[in-house]
Amino acid sequence: MAKKDRDIVTLQCTECRNRNYTTTRNKKRNPNKVELRKFCPHDRRHTLHKETK
Repeated sequence: MAKKDRDIVTLQCTECRNRNYTTTRNKKRNPNKVELRKFCPHDRRHTLHKETK
């Protein structure tokens, strides 16, 4: 797999709207936006984080 297939994305908390995490995703295998349950340090609990630009 070439590096050009992967894209760096920023994850934003849906509760407090802070941008807490960055990750990579494969543009060809996963064309939809990423949604992950991650720990939000501001809220001190696990919340849904969605991909932003």
